[in-house]
Amino acid sequence: MQRWICTVCQHIYDPEQGDDRNGVPAMISFTELTEEWTCPVCKAKKNFFKPL
Repeated sequence: MQRWICTVCQHIYDPEQGDDRNGVPAMISFTELTEEWTCPVCKAKKNFFKPL
């Protein structure tokens, strides 16, 4: 699965780990995240992420 990086704070969204801070379980791809999802570190919106 594709990892994505926040262009604001460099946080990496890894679908194999999910996002505990936002209640996203493991194995959820970045494209499956809702449009309301934000970076767990800096709260940037999804459009600030790019494929890693």
